[in-house]
Amino acid sequence: MNVRDLSPSAVWNNFENLNAVPRPSKKEEKVIKFIKDFGESLSLETYVDKAGNVIIKNPATKGMESKETVILQSHLDMVHQKNSDTDFDFLTQGIESYIDGDWVTAKGTTLGADNGMGVAAIMTLLASKDIEHPAIEGLFTIDEETGMTGAFELEKGILNGKILLNLDTEDDDEFSIGCAGGIDTNSEIIYDLSSLDSSFNGYSITVKGLKGGHSGMDIHLERGNANKIMNRIHRVAFSYGLRIVEIDGGSLRNAIPRESMSVIAVNSDSFFDEAKKMITDIKNEYSITEPLLEIAIHKVDLPKNALLHKDSLCVVDSISSIYNGVYKMSQSIDGLVETSSSLARVVVKDGKFLTQSLQRSSVDSSKYDVAYSVGAALKTIGATIEHTGSYPGWAPNPNSPILEIMVPLYEKMYNEKPRVQACHAGLECGILNERYPGLDMISFGPTIKNPHSPDEKVHIGSVDKFWNFLLEVLIRIPEK
Repeated sequence: MNVRDLSPSAVWNNFENLNAVPRPSKKEEKVIKFIKDFGESLSLETYVDKAGNVIIKNPATKGMESKETVILQSHLDMVHQKNSDTDFDFLTQGIESYIDGDWVTAKGTTLGADNGMGVAAIMTLLASKDIEHPAIEGLFTIDEETGMTGAFELEKGILNGKILLNLDTEDDDEFSIGCAGGIDTNSEIIYDLSSLDSSFNGYSITVKGLKGGHSGMDIHLERGNANKIMNRIHRVAFSYGLRIVEIDGGSLRNAIPRESMSVIAVNSDSFFDEAKKMITDIKNEYSITEPLLEIAIHKVDLPKNALLHKDSLCVVDSISSIYNGVYKMSQSIDGLVETSSSLARVVVKDGKFLTQSLQRSSVDSSKYDVAYSVGAALKTIGATIEHTGSYPGWAPNPNSPILEIMVPLYEKMYNEKPRVQACHAGLECGILNERYPGLDMISFGPTIKNPHSPDEKVHIGSVDKFWNFLLEVLIRIPEK
């Protein structure tokens, strides 16, 4: 059996059709055209706004004309992550998905179920000829993963719906009614390079095999951060005259870094034995959460130039001082991470030292507090700090009318209560509510594990559950 044979067939086929189209964030030209052509092929009103968002409108089926119009929203872009040994070009190739037991996953790359399953569900409803539904406005936003540009720049006056169903939550028993806001903290400083004499030895260090994952939804799982782990090895090297040549750690701003590599120079052979002891300690620490962690050190030819010893110390100390992980738990919602910070990217190249981190919080003042704390740690070494991409959270509304419809419906269909909660990811709902004030919003979706990593997978049975529930919700949309 292949993915296209799964049930519900139309949803899975639309997902596979979507996955054949390259759609990394900031490079969505092909998928925008794909969705636009899809809407026009159905002779539905189709519009692409100036940002690149696609809106497709489908009138109500017979007998449903008096119902409120529903906005069904998902984002077109996907996180492009692959294993280091996977040969894949996200700009030209389609995702290669396959069935693995009860799950669908991809061959060495992210799957794109985040948020491709939501897109596929909306496509299926727009194309349907026999499904009862009120008037639907399919809203396909762009660039959600790297700045929520589509939501921020969505044109006003093109949507009429009062109810918005965001199909971007990753557990099939969860209804999200709020989310965290976020902000990026980026730093840069340029150091002079100095030559290395023959008293030094060159080493390459590699950290890999970490689980990674979503830096919001997975930040509380105590997974290893490759940038922080690499820095611990470098601190050992400091006692042996550390000179940093280069570092390349992490990949994307919103993913927990899974891999890091560096080249350094030290002036003592004793470094190797001390580093091995540190590696053993680190692997023991992470034996439960990161059983596949690998840390390797190899001698290499001595590079010509490197950072000075004192500047290498500045790099190590500043990375040590950057907060990474859960900063504060919510005092009002049990089990919810309120504020966090993830050190996503560390680069040293040709004397330039760069960092990129992402701070999230459901409390705006706390978001800025931790962002400024991270920036302050880097200012002490003279780095230039830039805070960018700030977006608002979505304040929970426990009295939402659509929530009051969905909760008892879920209980009736599945004989259990759904989990109604806010999430620590950045959903577009808060921004969309600013563009269209007064929307009644809720987010839900199928079960997706390990988003933003090559281990991403979607549970097959949950897709069927999500789809059937969505159809029942649409039938029960209230009158205007």
